[in-house]
Amino acid sequence: MPTERDLAADSSHQRAPRPSPTQIGNRKLSAQTLMLGYGFDPELSEGSLKPPIFLTSTFVFESAAAGKRFFEGVTGKRPGGAEGLIYSRFNGPNQEILEDRLAVWEDADDSLAFSSGMSAIATLLLTFVRPGDCVVHSGPLYAATETLIAKILGQFGVSWVDFPSGATREEIDAAIAKGKDRGRISLVYLESPANPTNQLVDVEAVRAAVDAAFPADQRPPIAIDNTFLGPLWAKPLSNGADLSVYSLTKYVGGHSDLVAGGLVGERELINKIRMMRNTIGTICDPNTAWMLLRSLETLEMRMSRAGENAAKVCDFLKSHPKVEKIGYLGFLGEGSRQADIFKRHCSGAGSTFSLYLKGGEKEAFTFLDALQIANLAVSLGGTETLASAPAAMTHLSVPDERKKQLDITPNLVRISIGCEDADDLIADFANALQAV
Repeated sequence: MPTERDLAADSSHQRAPRPSPTQIGNRKLSAQTLMLGYGFDPELSEGSLKPPIFLTSTFVFESAAAGKRFFEGVTGKRPGGAEGLIYSRFNGPNQEILEDRLAVWEDADDSLAFSSGMSAIATLLLTFVRPGDCVVHSGPLYAATETLIAKILGQFGVSWVDFPSGATREEIDAAIAKGKDRGRISLVYLESPANPTNQLVDVEAVRAAVDAAFPADQRPPIAIDNTFLGPLWAKPLSNGADLSVYSLTKYVGGHSDLVAGGLVGERELINKIRMMRNTIGTICDPNTAWMLLRSLETLEMRMSRAGENAAKVCDFLKSHPKVEKIGYLGFLGEGSRQADIFKRHCSGAGSTFSLYLKGGEKEAFTFLDALQIANLAVSLGGTETLASAPAAMTHLSVPDERKKQLDITPNLVRISIGCEDADDLIADFANALQAV
């Protein structure tokens, strides 16, 4: 179905855009197929097979009336958003094509692209949270997200209540009741799997708890960080979330060469967040958007290969005498709550997992320093394998007591498996474990 954004490649062109098909006959086209051309008409860019990079700060209006109409949309004076291109803090051809394609993966109404995952999260929070409000969230969260909620928003009288990632409906109900005692609950924020423990959140239980606790017109949005499994292995909008949050730096970008973030979800909520993004300027740049369009073309293949590699590597690691335990979604105990959530929410175990070595920080550091193929670096979801020590790196700022509570221990190593040969990775891990 053609959209306004099919015009994005050339806002002043007079020809009607060629529709981007989403269906042929009775067959709905897959997300992988749509990543190769959806939202872009080559005829509107001199026949270019791929969208050009539009490196401009501003766009020329075909008339003063058009300029007024566009600004009425972007400022919210008229519903429906901008009808055309205005200024690169608001929109741009590359960003709009990217947003069309991001929405496809979760069958979302709409999406937004941001300069980083954290700018997406910050813009989301600034849109909905007011002084005196309470944010209810799962735990653990990415350390910067916890800092943003607890320390930054905390300066403005915002409080928070959390529940463990694997919480039952009763535990979620109790957290919501506690949050109500502290203030207006303006957002329920989830992260699943949790970083870095790989614990899953029962999104369906959270949806049911929120629906039961609030009148329909007062329900806070449910947003979830879907970076670890999305968009291939988890689609939380189908489980009841209103918004899916992504660090596009990770799997979607997938080559460790860009930083970006994204939000997909219900149109009314997306439009509210868009207004905040327009104001504070957290949109991603056109070059980054163009690189993400390139990466989306191979997303399914890269994630599938990495997932297959991770299954083989974890199968080797699980019985190694120097390994205490593995937080890998492919090894969940039959009949356990985590296994039940996985069965209902996920289509794959992912390629990022938590490895707990026998010992402490010394053993974790020795292992990391001995790796030769895997790179000692933070982040995840790239074509290369990465390994890090969360307690000493990404989650260093988390108070020690909370780290202990959340099982972020000194012997924890977070591993993101890439697209190398699986047997080569196994040899690398075997050699590093021998040094421990």
